[in-house]
Amino acid sequence: MKKDITTFGEIVLSKKVLAAISDMGFEEPSPIQSQTIPLVLEGHDVIGQAQTGTGKTAAFGIPTIERIIDGNRHIQALVLTPTRELAIQISEEFTKIGKYKKVKTLPIYGGQSIDRQIRALKYGVQIVIGTPGRLLDHIRRNTIKLNAVKTLILDEADEMLDMGFVDDIESILEQLSSTERQTLLFSATMPAPIAKLAEKYMTNPKKVTISRENLTVPLIDQIYYETREKLEGLCRVLDVEETGKIIIFCRTKKGVDDLVASLQARGYMSDGLHGDLSQSQRDRVMKKFRDGKLEILVATDVAARGIDIDDITHVVNYDIPQDHESYVHRIGRTGRAGKKGVAITFIEPREYRQLKLIERLAKTKLVRKQLPSSADILERQREIIKTRLLKTLENNNFADYHTIVSDLTVDYDLIDVAAAALKLSVEGFKEKEEEPISKIENTGGAPGMVRLFMNIGRSQKIRPEDIVRAFASEADIPGNIIGVINIYDRFTFVEVPEDVAERVLSVMHKNTVKGYKINVEPAKSR
Repeated sequence: MKKDITTFGEIVLSKKVLAAISDMGFEEPSPIQSQTIPLVLEGHDVIGQAQTGTGKTAAFGIPTIERIIDGNRHIQALVLTPTRELAIQISEEFTKIGKYKKVKTLPIYGGQSIDRQIRALKYGVQIVIGTPGRLLDHIRRNTIKLNAVKTLILDEADEMLDMGFVDDIESILEQLSSTERQTLLFSATMPAPIAKLAEKYMTNPKKVTISRENLTVPLIDQIYYETREKLEGLCRVLDVEETGKIIIFCRTKKGVDDLVASLQARGYMSDGLHGDLSQSQRDRVMKKFRDGKLEILVATDVAARGIDIDDITHVVNYDIPQDHESYVHRIGRTGRAGKKGVAITFIEPREYRQLKLIERLAKTKLVRKQLPSSADILERQREIIKTRLLKTLENNNFADYHTIVSDLTVDYDLIDVAAAALKLSVEGFKEKEEEPISKIENTGGAPGMVRLFMNIGRSQKIRPEDIVRAFASEADIPGNIIGVINIYDRFTFVEVPEDVAERVLSVMHKNTVKGYKINVEPAKSR
């Protein structure tokens, strides 16, 4: 029985590919990656049965990139996908993996100029990712040469079946040389036509099956904050929350180092944990955390594995998890041993959809909260000062200071003296005007509203209900909170509440309304 692979370093990969993987923030392979990558590198055909979100793109992308011959500008690998969105996504990930090998990839799909695709093909491409229909079009035009293809990947095969692409796939497969061709097939399910396709065109395929875990969400308070200024937001929350031991999760090792540096500079007792630390360094950090010499432990998912501490009061997702399994594993580190726990997630507006996906798959609900204001922080500081003062009074060990107070009360009121002493004791904390985290300036909207500009109007037969429907469904906001809508011939103004304006901007900019691609931006003040 083979030993489980826990790091990418245990897989025989080139330095260039390993460096690219590290840049992407990957520390350890997911289950499908640890099982699939070695099989592909060994030259086997592989059938992978796995859901979206399990890391399967990297599972076939890493070994495919690894096996690309440098300097050979012929098409060496072909990926078939059901949709143009997936083709673009796979192409982007392949580009990241092949960054240092300088691998040329090209997504090919319908709806894009075929002439542009032909020009790109002429410059030399090593990997083509495309939808079956457009690929067949190129094959018939003789604008794409597949004689050098050594790796064929069928991704989301069951989706391609549902969309009626099986005949097209067979037509493409018949154009490929079967000698020395490696075929990889990935599908969430394995219906009979796909199984038949695999039997016909694959040679002794190895099967890898990854099922989603049945995960349960712990009974803890789950909160999220939406902000573009995550560091500022995190510090505000830390200053207000009654915390004990805290674990903060970042996606990458660099993210951990940067956040630790920022927190330490602000006076928070924090340190980091990630894969680049030696065992002795790791042990030293964990001892400080257990002993209470650290309030905050900043870690990657991999580094936090194996941490078993019962008195963690808060888990903070500084970077949103990549999937719901990671989310559940992260937050499960608090709320143990019958104690109350709090899970806090920070998202940028563009990550709102990912948050909703995590909620749906994890069958849980996160409560949206507004970030604490400067007034909230000041009130919390006052509570802390009052508590410490009461403890000092109870200890009754301040007689040495009686003379100073007596001298001062000759000229000053006793309450003023006490207040001045407290102010002195917390020197460094300065009440300042609250700076709004939102960067949206005054847009001329009603109080509490942000006025947005859109580059569509009556000329496109746009109606108010079209805008309400698009905003409500895409940005996941109630339609009844949308304010005044003014539609003109070629543009439109829409008012939305301040607390959702960033999200609406992020989600709707470059989106579509009634099939028209739109630009959305804050309006200029009237």
